[in-house]
Amino acid sequence: MATFKGWPEDFQRFFIGLELDNSKKYFEANRRAYEDSVKGPMVALLESLEPDFGPGKVFRANRDIRFSKDKSPYKTNIAADVGMGAKGGYLSLDARGFTVATGRYMLSPEEIAKFRKKVAADASGRQLAAIVSRLEKTGYDIGGEELKRVPPPWPQDHARAELLRRKSLYVWKNYGLQPWLGSSSARKYIVKMWSDAQPLNDWFKKNL
Repeated sequence: MATFKGWPEDFQRFFIGLELDNSKKYFEANRRAYEDSVKGPMVALLESLEPDFGPGKVFRANRDIRFSKDKSPYKTNIAADVGMGAKGGYLSLDARGFTVATGRYMLSPEEIAKFRKKVAADASGRQLAAIVSRLEKTGYDIGGEELKRVPPPWPQDHARAELLRRKSLYVWKNYGLQPWLGSSSARKYIVKMWSDAQPLNDWFKKNL
């Protein structure tokens, strides 16, 4: 098992080059840089996180272009998920920075219906609102698909209208390009973010 030591500066050069020339020719000519400076450190990071958050998976470099007007063959970032569910979350690195997220990115229709009932209920709804408020005050962003209006049967001026409009709910932070990305210290920022956001995942586990 490789030790996670951060990403060398080559990772940014690789992604900038890929944005300028998103082609198989460029990717194959720079595959060593991708394997050594982009994917290799991500794999080592996931291995270091597994004991605390569960197994992780690096997403494929190739884009699914079957139904897309954009036929660029490669993603201009590297992403992975770890644990996904009760613990862990999502990671993404590109030429402009590093993003860490966790929560529920996709809810089934049945889960959305249950989520809204729990949001509307006084005890569970207030608890979720407090968790979200605390995360925002800590400096994290709240994301998730949302409707323009509160769905029936709840009134538009419901105390938790914003949460009732949600079809998914997650917390995330883009750290930009930081010196610590080039060292093993990157791991502690991930752990802190996921630990701060754990109450959100706990709420989902209990209520969905």
